Amino acid sequence: MAPLKILLASACALTLAACATAKPGPTPAPGPRPTPAPAPAPTPEQFSDLPGWAAEDHAGAFEAYRATCGVARDAAMGEICRRARSRSPLDPREARAFFEDNFRPELLPGEGILTAYYAPEYEARSRPDAEFSAPVRPKPADLVSSGQGGRDAQQRGPDGKLGPYPDRTAIETSPPDQVLAWMRPEELFFLQVQGSGVVTYPDGKRVKVLFAATNGRTFAGIANPMRDRGLLAANNTSGEAIRQWLADHRGREADTIMRLNPRYVFFTTAPDDGRPPVGSAGIPLPTGRAIAVDPSRHASGELFWIDGVAPILNGAFPTYRRLVTALDVGGAIKGEVRADLYLGQGQRAGAEAGRVRHTLRMHRLVPRVGPGR
Repeated sequence: MAPLKILLASACALTLAACATAKPGPTPAPGPRPTPAPAPAPTPEQFSDLPGWAAEDHAGAFEAYRATCGVARDAAMGEICRRARSRSPLDPREARAFFEDNFRPELLPGEGILTAYYAPEYEARSRPDAEFSAPVRPKPADLVSSGQGGRDAQQRGPDGKLGPYPDRTAIETSPPDQVLAWMRPEELFFLQVQGSGVVTYPDGKRVKVLFAATNGRTFAGIANPMRDRGLLAANNTSGEAIRQWLADHRGREADTIMRLNPRYVFFTTAPDDGRPPVGSAGIPLPTGRAIAVDPSRHASGELFWIDGVAPILNGAFPTYRRLVTALDVGGAIKGEVRADLYLGQGQRAGAEAGRVRHTLRMHRLVPRVGPGR
């Protein structure tokens, strides 16, 4: 091997010598940056183009719109809202005419995903035990929130410097400073996914548990990892199937799966007044008529016709076609054609919401403006 080492050493020496004596060539001038392709524009439509429009409950849609339209900041939307609120409840024919006279639909480009959420009701305890072992934590003093709805976060250290907030694993393996309630671990996990809900105590007391802040980490769903690991069947990754598996494997196995999602939600509490939960727009969410959207793509109060088809989960309704308003946001809701439909409160709503994963087309309703409108 000695001759080979000598040859390699000689080659290295020659290479280094060449590098030392060669004159560098001229630095090429940077070329022009490629112009990014413009995003596809929405496609103008007629109401007759909307799948299922003729079968819509237009009177119900009008009442939901009239109750929530005040959140829109667009001047034209504000004018239409005033018209709606000046009217008495309309019959189906009048309500349909109202929408068709005041809006024009446009199809957003591409397809996305429709999911659904709900306001859960869970049991809780004021003291921990073997079953109710997960603490509902309030927003910590060292958490600095920013962004819409406080969904971005940093940790303020003892020296005042800001850094990333710890992930779910670090938080859950640290003792809580304060506890609002004690819950079953898998139910607290689902409460964090939904963002708010109601807890009930053995004495009958009901308390609203409301979103306060997150640790700023990116949400990661656990359905696909559970499917990929063979823990759930490919067509049975509904919310109820996930919750049942976590309950059946409570402890280290379930904790390992739940901690695949680094995002952690902190809460505050309020007396249960019986009213629906409030979304990020600051008003109660109408069941079946509100969606959570990506706030970087859509504004609160925008009106959409959603066309959700081709469900992939067992037991799901085949279609979701209806008029909805953007009244909420969600950590997992990203992209222009992406919506999370609010389906109400309680166990029945939760069972339905857990099966919604449909291919989605979104049609935005744009105000008609100008003399001829």
